[in-house]
Amino acid sequence: MMTSISHATAPSAVRAASRVQARNAALDRARTFLTLVVLFHHSVIPYTYFGHTDPKFWIGFDAVVLATDSFFMAMFFFLSGLFVWPGLVRKGPFSYLRDRLLRLGLPFVICALTIIPIAYYAIALRQTPDVSFADFWWKTVTVGPWPSGPIWFLWVLFAFDLVASLLCRLRPNLLDPINRLSLRASERPAEFFAVMLAVTAMLYIPGRVYFGAGSWFEFGPFSVQHGRVLLYATYFFFGAGIGAAALDRGLLSADGRLAKSGWGWLITALVPYCLMWVLVYVKREILGNPLRLPDWYEASYGLFFAAFSVTIMFAILAYFLRFKRSGWSILDPMQGEAYGMFLVHYPIVLWIQYWLFDVDVPAVVKVTVVFVLTVALSWAATAALRKIPGATRVL
Repeated sequence: MMTSISHATAPSAVRAASRVQARNAALDRARTFLTLVVLFHHSVIPYTYFGHTDPKFWIGFDAVVLATDSFFMAMFFFLSGLFVWPGLVRKGPFSYLRDRLLRLGLPFVICALTIIPIAYYAIALRQTPDVSFADFWWKTVTVGPWPSGPIWFLWVLFAFDLVASLLCRLRPNLLDPINRLSLRASERPAEFFAVMLAVTAMLYIPGRVYFGAGSWFEFGPFSVQHGRVLLYATYFFFGAGIGAAALDRGLLSADGRLAKSGWGWLITALVPYCLMWVLVYVKREILGNPLRLPDWYEASYGLFFAAFSVTIMFAILAYFLRFKRSGWSILDPMQGEAYGMFLVHYPIVLWIQYWLFDVDVPAVVKVTVVFVLTVALSWAATAALRKIPGATRVL
């Protein structure tokens, strides 16, 4: 009944459902690339200059973390949103949410009880070398804190899927203005960029000013940064609006203007990125790195953050739309395992960093070892898990 109602009231989404059958190589490769960015981000964090937890560090890794932290999770939400509306129409809200619960909810529960405690046990041993894993696990799940690591993304994404399913049933044409904007963006991507940046900044900056950059909501393993919830929602629903109809004829058209202007977007992204570094210098050298930053600072940083995030996403999309939409890519072999690699990599990366802690080699060497081994081991572990009967429905 739900499916028939949705089809009857969402003509634009119906057209999208008929178009989503073929895989989009550019978007698949962009998603796999982002997975590798996540693995690299977690590989370098202990070796940053201002926040290092390892004896070795390099200021260049601060540049990496400043860039990656500013866009990669938001872009994951954008890519996830692209296929929400067609999925809701094709399956109906109930079946869609059931599948998403299997795909997101089950891994979240399993990882929260196993993967995450195993990962953070490596950190606990540095602080309390005699603690047993059984004691650490029991304290984590009963007393806390119960950190979620990167899997916070799963429950937040499911929450957005739940909201989208309600909106699709109550207001199936709600995202049509975004889709019309996307269609025009085939020739005028700057128009879409300006609107997305304006909305993103409007919803992100007040939360950053009010909560600050480091404030997290935490309830057991459920956590998310207060100031970024609306940022992620913006990306998700802009993606959903693009995917509501004619995904291959709008902003993300392989023959559109976006696909032909990658270098322009990349160069433009350097402007807000450099301005963020200016504010980092102001915070540390002029303001004295205070616990609470002035509202003008948070608002300014939030604007540059939002501008860089949207611009670098456009640059990445442009690259994959133009150069990686067909043929073979080095990213293709791991596409099927990308989601699983995201889920299982965290204990691998933290334990390799733990074992390398006392090794006297430069930070660059440590990061190279950590990243290469994390990619190889998480890829192999996911490939093995996917051979379990029924696992491919989840992984």
